[in-house]
Amino acid sequence: MILEDLYQIESQDFSKENHTLSTRIKINKDHVIFQGHFPNNPVMPGVCMMQIIKDFTSNYIGKALFMERCSNVKFMALINPEINPVLDLEIQINADIDGVKIKNITKMGDVLALKLSAQYRIVS
Repeated sequence: MILEDLYQIESQDFSKENHTLSTRIKINKDHVIFQGHFPNNPVMPGVCMMQIIKDFTSNYIGKALFMERCSNVKFMALINPEINPVLDLEIQINADIDGVKIKNITKMGDVLALKLSAQYRIVS
């Protein structure tokens, strides 16, 4: 798995009141993915962030998910693991019989790095 050892979960909590999964991760700045993206100027690939969000949602729901649609994806700031290794992800999760809809905000301290809205289909 390419994301293996890419990050470590430092904390995770779910608010039942607003259906929000809050997770703090620390990125492994020495991960092999940063050797190619980009040499001497590491940047977290956007697709990896999207996969991390899907994985956290899938783990919380307890089912495998397939992304059907992204209605809003905005990469607001570059995530350089040497400068900002700690990320806070907030994923608002709404699951029903038709699938799972999420809204995500990812921050590096006070800096907004990513906004994502997506719909997943439950596959198992």
